[in-house]
Amino acid sequence: MRVTGTGHASMRIDTAAGSILCDPWVNPAYFASWFPFPDNSQLDWETLGDVDYLYVSHLHRDHFDAAHLRRFISKKATVLLPEYPTSELEDELREVGFTRFIRTKTNEVTELDGGLKVLIQALTSPTDGPIGDSSLWVEYDGVRLLNQNDARPTDLTMFAELGHVHAHLLQFSGAIWYPMVYELPNAAKTAFGKQKRERQYDRTWRYIDDLKASHVFPIAGPPCFLDDELWQFNDIHGDEGNIFPDQSDFLREYAKVGGSNAIVLLPGTVTELTADGGARTEHPVADLDEFFANKEQHLREYQERQRPVIEAAKQSWRHPEVDVLKEMKRRIEPLLEESVYLAKGVGGPVRFDLVGYDGESIESVVVDFPGKQVRPYADEKVRYRFRTERALIEQLLHSGEVDWVNSLFLSCRFSAARIGQYNEFVYAFFKCLSEERLQYAEGWYAEQKPDAEDIKLGDWIVQRRCPHLKADLTRFGIVEGNQLTCQLHGWRFDLPSGRCLTSVGHEVRARRAGTPAPAEAEPAPADPAAG
Repeated sequence: MRVTGTGHASMRIDTAAGSILCDPWVNPAYFASWFPFPDNSQLDWETLGDVDYLYVSHLHRDHFDAAHLRRFISKKATVLLPEYPTSELEDELREVGFTRFIRTKTNEVTELDGGLKVLIQALTSPTDGPIGDSSLWVEYDGVRLLNQNDARPTDLTMFAELGHVHAHLLQFSGAIWYPMVYELPNAAKTAFGKQKRERQYDRTWRYIDDLKASHVFPIAGPPCFLDDELWQFNDIHGDEGNIFPDQSDFLREYAKVGGSNAIVLLPGTVTELTADGGARTEHPVADLDEFFANKEQHLREYQERQRPVIEAAKQSWRHPEVDVLKEMKRRIEPLLEESVYLAKGVGGPVRFDLVGYDGESIESVVVDFPGKQVRPYADEKVRYRFRTERALIEQLLHSGEVDWVNSLFLSCRFSAARIGQYNEFVYAFFKCLSEERLQYAEGWYAEQKPDAEDIKLGDWIVQRRCPHLKADLTRFGIVEGNQLTCQLHGWRFDLPSGRCLTSVGHEVRARRAGTPAPAEAEPAPADPAAG
């Protein structure tokens, strides 16, 4: 099996039974803020795109690049489609020209021609990617590969049970806007960023230890930021709170925990894998260390090549003909009326401060979740506030974008402030600005059941599954004193009270070991007047 790095989470997998191209991304994403690092635009995409199969893990725009797919990837390729609850991924792939699909069943092996086997595990929580994320397992002639990209399954046991994995490709770097965009003192922002960077690595080490593959490939990040306005987000400034470490940093940190089996995939790197665990790698650069030592120079040259692209994108965002308040009311108010779980979860008004073309004037719009309306700001207290350019909201409304998380928020072209804890329902709602997405998210939250199984962690008896996204706490739970941390997403809980310290709601069931479980409540006596 031959693996060719094609940038970010993208790779081409070649076997004698066929080739698979995964997540090809070249063009800037998220309002021209994210670019692949290193630059992959100069690869021979005509040749790379002539493949038998295409796998797009999910609809995040650093994985689904519509323009690139339309221009360079052979429409004869058969798409390996994850089993998602909505048809959006298939619809968008058909829109760019693909007509051949294999609809896989999650966690089931699919046998393709010539002995090539694949399995796609689809994650379907409303908080997984844009309504879904997935991992691809591939086997041919005794060689097995897991492309986990940036999916976060609760555990990797199922993949390990299919046989020893020779190549494990997974995310290690940040892919979020926190804490950089928050209006915080620099010292606090650095402290929170350092904590997040450490959590990212802790999660990565846990996945690597679970699978115990022959070789580990750090992929799916970091992006780089070539707009002057966002340049500070690149990890070249010696900031220990930067959440976007690169592959060379991964190698250093991995070595500290005893890791010695990592292989870096630059665009153009080729690794040949064999069933006995062997791996022969050739890089497109003579010296890997020297390449990363000259990272800033690479980025500056890349920036100059892409500057016209960024400027052209910025010119396209303004739509003064869009009445923002009127259009937000038209788009969002019907969804607020239908929302039960998300609206209750948000629990209050969310304010958008829109900065005008002059860079000074501000129009403030409130999405009032309890009141089920979009209206002008009325000087009330809000727990969440976002500040961004009016032009960006105009573009979202003009284009009919249904996922403001997978556009505005990931762009980092905004600032945010909040009172109190993180609230996942705010972002879940703005990811679901369509009837299909909202109904799915509401149904998913409605179907969540209490977790009845308990486990022992340290001196505590706690429920086995994390209240956040059902991660197995036997694998991801760490107890320190009276506090539980789920390392999958870094959520923390106060054990004596059960209170979540990271977000509103999501209480955990816990008691000290040796104390009896609370008795189940007796059913209430029947009301003789009822019926």
